[in-house]
Amino acid sequence: MPRIIAGRYGGRRLAAPGGRDTRPSTDRVRESLFSRLAHLDVLEDAVVLDLYAGSGALGLEALSRGASRAVLVDIAAAAARTLRRNVAELGAPAQVVVSDADRYLRAGTEGGQTGFDLAFLDPPYHLAEDALAATLALLPSVLTEEAVVVVERSARSPEPSWPPALERFAERRHGETALWYAEAAPSTGVGPQVAASDRRGYGSVTNTPTVPSEVERPDSAPRLR
Repeated sequence: MPRIIAGRYGGRRLAAPGGRDTRPSTDRVRESLFSRLAHLDVLEDAVVLDLYAGSGALGLEALSRGASRAVLVDIAAAAARTLRRNVAELGAPAQVVVSDADRYLRAGTEGGQTGFDLAFLDPPYHLAEDALAATLALLPSVLTEEAVVVVERSARSPEPSWPPALERFAERRHGETALWYAEAAPSTGVGPQVAASDRRGYGSVTNTPTVPSEVERPDSAPRLR
């Protein structure tokens, strides 16, 4: 059963929907992920989008650590019930949306559901790469200029196919899990070039020793924020 690791909801257990399609991130992966996001200073007062939310562990962890509100999206009825239960038990400022990711992103663009500072995508590992690429292509239209995108995939999967408006700035591997970090690509005008060059410098910094089995790959350019 997943739990909130730190922050105002720290230690609280979360219900998890059954089935093979839902795979909550491990504590070790989330600890590393949120240490990096805290270093990048993107959590405080952030508006968070959690696609393929499952138990909501990523979005709710972000709220626990200072994000202002979150939208948790999942198409599965069992996941939606679990999300509503977890949100209610925590009293978290989160909205649960029953929808597939692409439909939500299209509707969000048309209906004004934009302005997300942080987006998590943790789809089932069996999701095809072209399906993930289609979702990523829709994502930039609902993000702020300095938003950070995190994609969690199997370590056996290739790097996601990023649309021109997004640019990968880091990758981290934790056993069977790979985390891919992206932001607005400076050349597209979607995000500010200074912020993009700053964030890339962080790629050369080794994560905290609490995750000894983490495997790092060099990032695209040196960066420090």
